[in-house]
Amino acid sequence: MTPPTVLIADDDRSIRTVLTQALGRSGYQVRSTSNAATLWRWVEEGEGDLVITDVVMPDENGLDLIPRIRRVRPDLRVVVMSAQSTLLTAVKAAQRGAFEYLPKPFDLQELLAVVGRALAAPAADAQVSPAAPRDADEKLPLIGRSAAMQEIYRTIARLTTADLTVMINGESGTGKELVARALHDYGRRRGGPFVAINMAAIPRELIESELFGHERGAFTGATNRNVGRFEQANGGTLFLDEIGDMPPEAQTRLLRVLQEGEFTSVGGRQPIRANVRIIAATHRDLRQAIRQGSFREDLFYRLNVVPIRLPPLRERSEDVADLARHFLDRARAEGLPAKTLDGGAVEALRGYRWPGNVRELENVMRRLAALCPDEVIGAAAVRAELTDVEPPPAADAPSAEGAAANEPLGRAVERHIRQFLAAYRDGIAPADMYDRVLAEVERPLIQMTLAATRGNQIKAAAMLGLNRNTLRKKIRDLEIPVMRGIA
Repeated sequence: MTPPTVLIADDDRSIRTVLTQALGRSGYQVRSTSNAATLWRWVEEGEGDLVITDVVMPDENGLDLIPRIRRVRPDLRVVVMSAQSTLLTAVKAAQRGAFEYLPKPFDLQELLAVVGRALAAPAADAQVSPAAPRDADEKLPLIGRSAAMQEIYRTIARLTTADLTVMINGESGTGKELVARALHDYGRRRGGPFVAINMAAIPRELIESELFGHERGAFTGATNRNVGRFEQANGGTLFLDEIGDMPPEAQTRLLRVLQEGEFTSVGGRQPIRANVRIIAATHRDLRQAIRQGSFREDLFYRLNVVPIRLPPLRERSEDVADLARHFLDRARAEGLPAKTLDGGAVEALRGYRWPGNVRELENVMRRLAALCPDEVIGAAAVRAELTDVEPPPAADAPSAEGAAANEPLGRAVERHIRQFLAAYRDGIAPADMYDRVLAEVERPLIQMTLAATRGNQIKAAAMLGLNRNTLRKKIRDLEIPVMRGIA
């Protein structure tokens, strides 16, 4: 039996060599080229069972090739790889029909797993029409090239053709609404409205009226009919921010809407069809809220169809420089003086823990743009704006990278233990303190390790000192989302 042939197009000779050797060792036939024209000729001539193409090539953008390939050979799957590791690249690849998108640099084992999945996928998968391409400008809705952000980009890209309910979890200031807007702007409902409501900002007694509207005379002061957020979002997306602060009675009504697809306004009798996509977000641990009885378990599972965890900025310090420059550029566009950062300033920014996350970084950069007298911002100016810049490690201390990876987890452990011990002193300690502290720590530890290995469970198990089957069971029990097809 003739082995499958993989066609590779990349103008980087070293990448072509590495991929050719890796695929050859795995039993595939390989043909490689440095340009799009040769790749297109091979496709037209019927060669190849799979295409792996770079985006930026000397004669044509690899993304522009995908619709043409799908027209002439709809069963030929295309894997896109790119050093332009942005959300727009991932979304464009998905919308134009790529089987998968791999940001450079990528793990060879991950690539081989994607190749295996692409060649084994049933032909019907290739017949599904992608979402209509969006004429997106180059304004990036999300910034970051870290492994954690790359996985978020790929998740958003995979959801462009689906209306699945999404739950975004992350600390305050991490950009949960930006993710929700990206899901809307690049999804099937982008032509409809995006309506956001923050549960924590509305008095509890008014939440049902805000969500579902009310009729005239429904309660004291209701002099006119009010259209709720569900009706306002008809045909589009309803973003329920801080869903963990929703009161129990509103949770019950929301669950009914999700189950039945319709609702009635406060004081109304006629059912109204709910034609909206729901995206929820919270900074709370909803599983703990369920245990405490403050959040409905059945509602949680209705909302948590696709979970997205947005990491705090301290867990992706490699993105700080790009974010800081982006905020300086935005400040300049708004009329503030043009400023740049020197190397010392970047290191000072990376050394800060950012308790306010991306929102705090944006505020700091705005202040520096407005108040720093120098065109080039140095470390001293940055430190003057921050309250607890951590000193650089001693020569024999762990590296900054190691500290960034370990410190958040250690502080989380200490925080949870202190909370439980305080509860013990107050006479309300839970009986399962050991299991609950372990659960709080174990999930982020496994998530961070999987992010560091780009989803490779074999490597993650080795790093954690676990048996591979044990790790898989923990991933399943803790409901940790992983990339499909990565061992």
